[in-house]
Parts: sequence; C-alpha cells; structure tokens
Amino acid sequence: MKIDVITLFPKMFESPFNESMIKRAVDNKILKLKIHNLRDWALDSYGTVDDKPFGGGVGMLIRPEPVYKALEEVKKEKVKKRRIVLMSAKGKRLTQKKVEELSKYDNLVLLAGHYEGFDQRIVDHMVDEEISIGNYVLTGGELASMVVVDAVSRLMPGVLGKDESSQVESWSEVEIDNKKVRGPEYPQYTRPREFMGHEVPEVLLSGDPKKIKEWQDKKMKERLEK
Repeated sequence: MKIDVITLFPKMFESPFNESMIKRAVDNKILKLKIHNLRDWALDSYGTVDDKPFGGGVGMLIRPEPVYKALEEVKKEKVKKRRIVLMSAKGKRLTQKKVEELSKYDNLVLLAGHYEGFDQRIVDHMVDEEISIGNYVLTGGELASMVVVDAVSRLMPGVLGKDESSQVESWSEVEIDNKKVRGPEYPQYTRPREFMGHEVPEVLLSGDPKKIKEWQDKKMKERLEK
C-alpha cells in the first residue's frame, strides 16, 4: 500500500514515522509513505494557500486551487483502488471497521486540514469522505492523519510480524456464541504468576484450550455489557 499525506506541516511527521512499526514497514517495503507539503502548490511565491471566508467569520479557509493541484499530482500514479480522505472534526467517527475498510485500498490519500478548515468545494468535489478521530477539535489534521496511518498500517500483512496479532484484539470482529461482535479485548496476563497478592486466573494455567476460550468469551461479553 501507498499512503500520501498532504499537509502544511510536513516536519511534524518526521519523528513519529521514523520509529518502531511504521519505520520497519517502510524499510521492508511493505508500506510506501510520502508526505507532501501543500505549499508546493501555493498560489504565489509567499506560499499562500488560504483566504478569508465569504460572508465573514473568524479564521482562514484553505483554498481549493492548491488542494486540486496537489491531488492531481498524486493521482498521476495509477492504482486500482484509491481513497481520498479529508481529516476533519466534522467527519464520520473513525472505527476499527472503517480502518479495516481503508486497509483494503492500494492508495490512501489523507488531507490534513488546518486553520478554520477547507473551502466546502474541496469537501463536495475533491475527496471521497471526511473522517474524524473523535468529537473534539485539534489545532490541525496532522495528528489525526498519523492516527489513521498507524491504525491502517498495522493491519497490513507482515507489519506486526505475526499477522494474527491484529485479528484478535480490541474492536476487531470476533465470534462469540456464534455471533460476530466487536468490543474490548479480554484481559491478558503474563509472569509472574502472583504479584503483590494478585494471582493469574487459574483457568489460564489449566492448559485446556476449550476452557480458556470460554473464559475469554465470558470476559469479553462482560466488557461489552458495561
């Protein structure tokens, strides 16, 4: 998969993407990640990409021309399945189901907003959808874009080392009592067996896969009911 991020602050991505899982995925050529500076398509030599909103209002809006030119450049690379996503507090909430859906594309293009937001014509005619990572407002879409890149990348085969790591975890679809559900993962324990008077549940030490699965399903159902 290739992920393109279009942003006004490309340096924000340097440190997070030069560490851990994402760096390994890029180094191993599992993921191709490219960060684009929107000002490369600015309207003038001053790097202008925004303007005051018609009708008045506080703040500045990102103009459609730079975004259009940036997207046209990105789309020159032909792929079978591409999704263009605008990160916005007004978008639909990001869920694990949506992350799984996005991971199926060959090319994911993320627009990281800033200032007061985007000209509505960008929303209506240039992107496929708006996504929000929560009902709160950030100073820009950069951090939200990083969340999407991280969540999508870890679902790509080979990124986590053992692919089953991403199949049984919080909010992934699992089967309990012959039903497909999504919810918080069951509790997990490691050594030592006893710590400060708190012991690992006996069933996890039994070596009986059936009993362990029943316990895990029970604990997950309890979390779903809270």
